[in-house]
Amino acid sequence: MLGMSDVADVSVTSPHALKVLMIAPTSFFADYGCHVRILEEAQYLRDAGHKVVICTYHLGRDPEGVMIHRSRGVPWRTDYEVGSSRHKIAMDMLLAVRAIRSMRDFRPDIIHGHLHEGSLIGILLSRLFSCPVVCDLQGSLSDEMVDHHFVHAGGLPYRFFRWIEGMIDQSATRILTSTMLYTELLSRKFGCDAERITHVPDCVNTSIFSPRPRDAHWLAYRRALGIPASRKVVVYLGLLAQYQGTDHLLKSAALLCSRRADIHFLVAGFPNTDHYRQMAARLGIEDHCTFTGKIPYEDAPDLLAQGDVAVSPKLSATEGAGKLLNYMAMGLPVVSFDTAVGHEYLGDLGMYAATGDSEDLARCIELVVDNPLCGDLGRLLRQRACDRYDWALSGALITQTYVNELDRSLLSS
Repeated sequence: MLGMSDVADVSVTSPHALKVLMIAPTSFFADYGCHVRILEEAQYLRDAGHKVVICTYHLGRDPEGVMIHRSRGVPWRTDYEVGSSRHKIAMDMLLAVRAIRSMRDFRPDIIHGHLHEGSLIGILLSRLFSCPVVCDLQGSLSDEMVDHHFVHAGGLPYRFFRWIEGMIDQSATRILTSTMLYTELLSRKFGCDAERITHVPDCVNTSIFSPRPRDAHWLAYRRALGIPASRKVVVYLGLLAQYQGTDHLLKSAALLCSRRADIHFLVAGFPNTDHYRQMAARLGIEDHCTFTGKIPYEDAPDLLAQGDVAVSPKLSATEGAGKLLNYMAMGLPVVSFDTAVGHEYLGDLGMYAATGDSEDLARCIELVVDNPLCGDLGRLLRQRACDRYDWALSGALITQTYVNELDRSLLSS
């Protein structure tokens, strides 16, 4: 298995600019999670001189400088954005049709399938067009469906999707993983040969995500958000959902606000914004919470700069947590539930609460907020992000993987 420890040995030998067709089975671009990884990979490859086309669903916004090919939407569900859904089966079929057209129009050198659905389409196109494919997997398909309450663990639908997941994993000639946890899961539970796996960690643009001075612009932004000047701010940026731990976040906020008035929770993201705003009202903490709704990726650094501490209460045991890298790059101390992915990113510099325990989450937030060494901890986390999670490192691994797959394809033809 090739990983970050091998970065120093990576020497990209591509003789020309490559044409890369990315297949993204999601409403790209939607300012969260896996979308950020897809975007930043595409931007790195573009800046390195390669040509990238992203084939995706009909919804989403077009980031500047990125070529998008969109599929048709299903007429009965035009507003689909995020999460597991039975409608995705039809949407993925339409995406496959669009991807076939993209293969003919763009004639890529290599296919880059994102997530399991995009990887399955990529594998089929690889065989149809004799084009090498890499599969970029950010977590377990079946476990994510359980997290989203789409299927129940152990049930017949779960076993069916687990079989589909295993079939995709076994069919992929080259797999990219975003976390070491999922790399180990592929080997342990799905029997994937470690030699077929390349660990390419989520990364962060540390030039864009960097600490901001608390100047007039910062103060104006704070006033626009309605945050009182005297309060310390706990910031969260990401999807709002039960499996993301949003319920635990608000319960911990209620515990803290019941005993102190100097703390404020800045909760940015979507969907379910109205649901969680109403939950905050029921808990009696609406005056200590600001819900922004969806935040454009470009505005995320200014928003995160309002925080004194960042929090990641994600409950999933298999998905990545790219928001942690944004927090780190901004120089924010971080409180996370005690997950393997949290430890992978934060190391000894994170504050870990017992997973699923709102009271312990509140305790950890308070400890960090009141810690006089809070700023030093944030600076160390930023340095960790710069040293370990810069796209120059992961981008080199991706490019070398392309070259290796192209060479292997030539040798086998």
